[in-house]
Amino acid sequence: MRLSQAFGKTLREAPADAEMISHQLLIRANFVRPLGAGIYTYMPFGYRVLRKIWNILAEEMDAIGGQEMWMPNIHPAATWQATGRWETMDVLMKVKAGGGREYALSATHEEVVVDLALREIESYRDLPKLVYHISKKFRDEPRARGGLMRMREFIMKDAYSLDTSEEALDDFYPKMLQAYYNVFERAGTPAVAINADVGAMGGKTSHEFVVPHEGGEDTYITSEDGSYAANVEAAEFIREGEKPDELAPLTKVATPNCKTIAQVAEFIGVPTSQTLKAVFYWWSPAVGREADGRFIFGLVRGDLDVNEVKVINALGGGVLRPATDEEIKAAGATPGYASPIGLEVASDLQSPGVYVLADLSIEAGGNFVVGANDDGYHYTGANYPRDHAISQMADIAQADTGHKAPNGSRLVARRCIEAGHCFKLGTRYSAATNATYLDENGKPQFIFMGSYGIGLDRLMATVVELHHDEYGIIWPDSVAPYQIHLLHLGKGDDVREAADQLYADLTRAGYEVLYDDRELSAGVKFNDADLIGIPWRIAVGGRGLKEGKVEVKRRSEKDRMDVPLSELMAFLEEKI
Repeated sequence: MRLSQAFGKTLREAPADAEMISHQLLIRANFVRPLGAGIYTYMPFGYRVLRKIWNILAEEMDAIGGQEMWMPNIHPAATWQATGRWETMDVLMKVKAGGGREYALSATHEEVVVDLALREIESYRDLPKLVYHISKKFRDEPRARGGLMRMREFIMKDAYSLDTSEEALDDFYPKMLQAYYNVFERAGTPAVAINADVGAMGGKTSHEFVVPHEGGEDTYITSEDGSYAANVEAAEFIREGEKPDELAPLTKVATPNCKTIAQVAEFIGVPTSQTLKAVFYWWSPAVGREADGRFIFGLVRGDLDVNEVKVINALGGGVLRPATDEEIKAAGATPGYASPIGLEVASDLQSPGVYVLADLSIEAGGNFVVGANDDGYHYTGANYPRDHAISQMADIAQADTGHKAPNGSRLVARRCIEAGHCFKLGTRYSAATNATYLDENGKPQFIFMGSYGIGLDRLMATVVELHHDEYGIIWPDSVAPYQIHLLHLGKGDDVREAADQLYADLTRAGYEVLYDDRELSAGVKFNDADLIGIPWRIAVGGRGLKEGKVEVKRRSEKDRMDVPLSELMAFLEEKI
């Protein structure tokens, strides 16, 4: 490819709204162009990188028995209604066609695969199967950000396994995990598999593949010894603290202008771990109106924070929003000074009263300071269950640095980029649609499914986040748009003719070459070569030609080499 003919140009400056380095460099180096928030065009350079990633993914899926296919991106509403996700997936993009027909744009393809399973799978002899495709996805992200990290239109490899039993799914699952490790190693983005929440996908178990990176937008929790890792929505930890030997009397004390945990702890003279924090939500069921929901009183030890995903999971799914002051008061609590003490507490979600969802931490300590449901007052000496009831005890607190891991090691919160996700869906979708097979005895059994996704765009950006310097991108060989960046330096006909001939020879030898044949200064060409980041740079200049040599440089290294033209092909054959 001659750079003089390339569509688009490199830019000296990145757009002001490009915060992540991958966003800045991919735009500056002419790999992508934004059309709207979370919507990008892949320029020819960028598309070549995507195709390299595509090939890696296809090779690894094929190696474990995957069959590549192509599935539609517009789905009749009925397919999503059948699984119950038409109303519950909040990022689902919906469109209306003529005659009032409704469709979903493909956020994911479980619904399509289970529909195919209904048609194609008859008996146990038809199983197991692994199918995959690499295609566009559409999600109504409320906050598209980070360039290619969180988008409204993106490209994903999603694979789906179909098995006869939970045991068969469990046996296959490690093969997919290993395939994912292989993908990330080959792309130059070594990843860690961590326990994760199943979220809107549903199912039994999931693992998220994360790439540790200080500039990442996500956080994961790992133990110092490396034996435990999970994302913040799934991370477990041991609540440290003991109940006191002697329970103090419940005493109401004035705490003027103390509405925060820090303020009241300082005023009373206790650590925040000896306080209880109230957090209020309005919970709505996954299917239904907000008016069908109810008020939730969250309770956690004052030195911890509530994780809302854990709250949703503890309640069996649904949707949360912060409760209003009016809703808090209607429940009998006082904003800023609230506790369950004195409230009528519901026994379950269907019963009258206030539903109090408490974290396990309220039993790791005692003689707590809590609100008195009276402006300007708190109780000291509060203890569960002596002084108040709860509706449900659950793990709703967020793990963080310094907490004790389930294995006894200490936890560390680290920044990361989410790069892929694997789900054991089980019978979540087959039971909803009655997708069955006939077993050896001729009896119908539900198909067990797995779902496995990697975003190509996000992986492309992750590569850049890990492989760059102050001058530009440094593409790993495996995903680079070209292998060689060839430059001619100087205006002499002999230089151009030599560079043209070398371009022809390299191309004929099978190398992927980007040839900068533009009539620009050496400085501009070198800067663009560093910015674009192709692994090998070959510069043809007048001074070197007089000695029969060209300058060769590895993008990831500082040293330059003068290689005789007569030895260049042998050099490249050894190096590339």
